[in-house]
Amino acid sequence: MSHDPYELLGVTRDADADAIKKAYRRLARQLHPDVNPDPQTQERFKEISRAYEILSDPQKRAAYDRGGDVFGGMGAGFGQGPGFSFTDIMDAFFGGTAGGPGGAQRGPRPRTRRGQDALIRLEIDLAEAAFGVARELKVDTAVVCTTCHGEGTAPGSQPVICETCHGAGEVAHVQRSFLGEIRTLRPCAACRGYGTVIPDPCRECSGDGRVRSRRTLTVKIPAGVDTGTRVQLAEQGEVGPGGGPAGDLYVEIHVAPHPTFSRQGTDLHTTVAIPMTAAALGTTLTLPTLEADLVERKDGESESGVETSFELEIRPGTQSGSTQTLRGRGVPGLRAGRGDLVVTVLVETPTKLDPRQEELLRELASIRHEEKPTGLIREENRGMFGRLRDVFNGL
Repeated sequence: MSHDPYELLGVTRDADADAIKKAYRRLARQLHPDVNPDPQTQERFKEISRAYEILSDPQKRAAYDRGGDVFGGMGAGFGQGPGFSFTDIMDAFFGGTAGGPGGAQRGPRPRTRRGQDALIRLEIDLAEAAFGVARELKVDTAVVCTTCHGEGTAPGSQPVICETCHGAGEVAHVQRSFLGEIRTLRPCAACRGYGTVIPDPCRECSGDGRVRSRRTLTVKIPAGVDTGTRVQLAEQGEVGPGGGPAGDLYVEIHVAPHPTFSRQGTDLHTTVAIPMTAAALGTTLTLPTLEADLVERKDGESESGVETSFELEIRPGTQSGSTQTLRGRGVPGLRAGRGDLVVTVLVETPTKLDPRQEELLRELASIRHEEKPTGLIREENRGMFGRLRDVFNGL
C-alpha cells in the first residue's frame, strides 16, 4: 500500500486544510478501532492518522512536499512518531472539538460574561393583585465597578499575556496509549483559561469588574396576578463578571390573605351572616367591593368614579348555605375578562332568647304547626335502603 499521505487520505496535492480534515473525518469514522477492531483496519487507521498529522501541519506538509521523510518513513510503527491530537479524532466522530459540548471553539474564554438572573419575593394585598400596583423595591445585586469600569484592573494597568499558555487559554497534555501519544487540551491553570492574567487587580472589586450595591427599582405589577406569578424585569439582575451584561430580575408575587374575600382563579368568594328573621322575610344588604381597599388614600379622600359598595338582595325564604353569583365583580384576568363574585349566605339561629322572644317564637311555631317537627329526611339525603323500602311499601 502507498505511504503517500495524499493517497492515503484520498485528496489532491493542492487540497486545502478543510478538505484534508473532511477526508480524515470520513475515514476515521470507518476505520477507528472502536468501530472496526480488525487488525488490518487498525493498521490502516494508524496510517491515515499519520498522514493527517503530516498534512494538517503546514511545516510538516511543506517538508514532505520538498521530498523530506518527515517521520523516517510512513511505514514505521504508528506509536513511533511524535503523536497526533486527540481533538482531531473527536472532530472526526462528533464534528466539533474536545474543548466543550456542542463543538465549542478552542482558545481563551472571555472575561466578560452575562450575569445571573436574580429572584426576589414581594407580598401584596389582594386588591393590588387584582387591579395592579406600582411598588418600589430595594434590591442588593452586583453592579459594574465604578473604579475600573468592569475591566478588573487597577487604574493605569492592563492584563498581560499568560506566560504558561502564551495567550491560548489552554495547555496540551500528552498521554501514551496503544494508539500512540494522545494529546488533549485542558484549560490553563495559571490564567484559568482566560489567556491573560491581571498582575495589578482593582482594589475595589478585586479584579472581578463588579461590586455589590443596593439600589431602588420601581416594578409595575399588572392586574390579575396571583401567588406564584413572576414579573420579569429585563437586564435588572446581576451584572456579569468583567462588567458583562446583566441578567434579568424576577419578582415573584405572594398575595396576602384578605379578611373578607377569598380568591379562586378569577372568582372572588365571600360569606355574609344574616339573622333568621331576615332570611325568612327578605332584606337588602350593603356590602363593600374589593375596589374599596384601593380608593382610600392617605389623605382620606376617595377616588371618584369607583364603586366602593353594592347592594345584595336577600329574597324571602333564603336558606342557609345558598349562594348568589354577581357577574363581573371578581378579579380581572391577566389577558381579558373579569371573574364573578360568589356570595354565600349563612343564616344565624339565636342562642339566647328573653321570655317575650321565646313566647313569640312559640306562637309562630304553633301557627305553623311546627311545635313537634317530624324531622323528615330530605329526598337527596336518604340512603339507598330507604328508597328501596319506599318502593316495596308502594310509596
